[in-house]
Amino acid sequence: MDDATVEATGLVSKALETIERARGHLYSFHQLTGTADLILGEAVEKLREAGHTAQAELLEREIVGRNVLPGRWTFQVVEDYNATYYKPFTAAEERIRRELVAGRDHLYEAEMKEERRTRHHPEHRALP
Repeated sequence: MDDATVEATGLVSKALETIERARGHLYSFHQLTGTADLILGEAVEKLREAGHTAQAELLEREIVGRNVLPGRWTFQVVEDYNATYYKPFTAAEERIRRELVAGRDHLYEAEMKEERRTRHHPEHRALP
């Protein structure tokens, strides 16, 4: 394979790896927001028990169960991201690898490993 193709497909894969990380952060956002909402529900109950009905009602009315974007809870944000961006991105990346580098993954890194490893060193073997 020519170096330009390996480099270009390596960059596509690197972009996908970055998207994987972004998606992980999106799931963290989803889980953290959901957890905060559940904890806030507990706080509402504790405020009521402590006699702070007005403050409990404020939180319950204004925040508990609130959409994070118009009409959307976090799971819907994740679903929209997956359908609109993530799945098309992964499909395109896979197609490009299939068409240009016979479907091989991490080809750029494999070439880098081969260039950087010390020959005949037991901890620098080419294969497991």
